[in-house]
Amino acid sequence: MTTLYLTHTAALAHLAPPWHPERPDRVRVIERCLEQERFAGLVREHAPLVAEAALLRAHDAAYVEAVIAGLRRGVLPGMDDDTHVSPGTLEAALRSAGAAVQAVDEVMTGQVRNAFSAMRPPGHHAGRARAAGFCFFNNVAVAARQASAAHGAGRVAILDWDAHHGDGTQEIFSGDPDVLFCSLHQWPWYPETGAASERGAHNTVVNVPLPAGADGAPFRAGLSTSVLPRIRAFRPDLILISAGFDAHWRDPLADLILTEADFRWATEQVMAVADDVCGGRLVSLLEGGYDLVGLARSVEAHVAALLEPASARIPNPGEAASGAVAVACT
Repeated sequence: MTTLYLTHTAALAHLAPPWHPERPDRVRVIERCLEQERFAGLVREHAPLVAEAALLRAHDAAYVEAVIAGLRRGVLPGMDDDTHVSPGTLEAALRSAGAAVQAVDEVMTGQVRNAFSAMRPPGHHAGRARAAGFCFFNNVAVAARQASAAHGAGRVAILDWDAHHGDGTQEIFSGDPDVLFCSLHQWPWYPETGAASERGAHNTVVNVPLPAGADGAPFRAGLSTSVLPRIRAFRPDLILISAGFDAHWRDPLADLILTEADFRWATEQVMAVADDVCGGRLVSLLEGGYDLVGLARSVEAHVAALLEPASARIPNPGEAASGAVAVACT
């Protein structure tokens, strides 16, 4: 088995003003990066349109209806000033969520070992009935519900390492004992949620706030001591990653200073836990990452790790605390 890679040209048709950081070039640079020969082993598929039933598992019915109708008209009232709509937004959003569903289906049925979706718009700020932070549908929440409803997953773990707290994801699952939500993020920062004291109704929320200026050391420590042990003890049937790369030191929308080496290390550690508790089943969905060089290099490191056999990975979380990885994307 190998790694599934999902994308679609519809991701390029969701447009915002020229100055906006969440832009089609994010997908273009990932596509160019993953054209390298070292990624020839990827199983490449087009992101399908999501079924409305899958959206309704994560979002209120009135909200889904309003978003689809509004995006068809090109106007969606009630959004924040940063979340823009264009004629191509509806298809992009439906395929972004559809990629999440397809990835879960193929991983849960054993067709591939793991999966990465490079679709936009992102999703983790979208709540049950709220679009915000560039997000319309919560892709990782749709993925988690698909695993439970279609494949009988008793428990699902979500790891969000985007620099911005996944407030929408936490809102959707804070009362669900069968979904563990773990987030490492800059705090205080947008969206002003994600304090360590926020633990959910069933103690299934784990927030690891990182101060502005934090580098790979506290990020790795938080993942190793606060997050991975909780995921291991939770013993999920599937691990999902909200893979934002805006904690990279080059990124303009946050003040963390991670490197691509940190993202590769984190990927390897999560894969090791997945091997131990859920047969390696892992799905990664693109969230943030707005400096094109930092994004490309981070995705390259992340996907290269997803393709690695277990024998090639770092054996324990204490090793390789610093250093670089070889990257070709610029």
